[in-house]
Amino acid sequence: MEHYTPRPDLLADRIILVTGAGDGLGKAAALACAAHGATVILLGRTQSKLEALYDEIVGQGLPEPVIHPMNLQTATEEEYKVLGDTILEQFGRLDGLLHSAAVLGPRTPLQFYAAESWMKVMQVNVNAAFLLCKSLLPALQASADASIVFTSSSVGRKGRAYWGGYSVSKFAVEGLMQVLADELRQTSAIRVNSIDPGATRTNMRKEAYPAEDPNTLVTPQERMGLYLFLMGPDSKGVTGEALHA
Repeated sequence: MEHYTPRPDLLADRIILVTGAGDGLGKAAALACAAHGATVILLGRTQSKLEALYDEIVGQGLPEPVIHPMNLQTATEEEYKVLGDTILEQFGRLDGLLHSAAVLGPRTPLQFYAAESWMKVMQVNVNAAFLLCKSLLPALQASADASIVFTSSSVGRKGRAYWGGYSVSKFAVEGLMQVLADELRQTSAIRVNSIDPGATRTNMRKEAYPAEDPNTLVTPQERMGLYLFLMGPDSKGVTGEALHA
């Protein structure tokens, strides 16, 4: 997919929700989707970051996005249901869902891993993804061509010492992707895949590798080819795949 060139109107008239839209890969994906014609629902924890991104998108003359602040650590099932109902009411469908929000948690041996940190990582990285999928499936099923993309990691495909809850949560995300893809394969027009973005210049990468020179890493913007491919119609028929950007 590194040589994939999306056409300018690839996502024209599509409604796409991006979690973690305030920073990093989520922000880059929201901008890329808007630049290719999508109306993007910006979901994130920090309202000021979402507002700044809103201004950036509108300032470029792109389709006006929608801001939906939400704290995935504390959101109730009812809040997810309201989100799903609101999207159906406002747009009648949802064409894309990108799970980008995640927390790293401590890098420490499991023996010393705080239970509270473990629960937080699982809540944001796994439980929130499940609840979002569950609440947004009616809107996704109303689309003629919908795509769900989970963000994975190399440590979610092969466990590595000291990656603790983050690694385990990404294994769970891969399992969630596979189960959902298998359930929807024969019954809907929804495809479900995961992306391991690889080493990318984000705040989370900096947190995990504080001594690393960020200038040696590719930017989130440079990773967007595969994201756009999966969100657009060119990826019809691709489902249940664990892909690498």
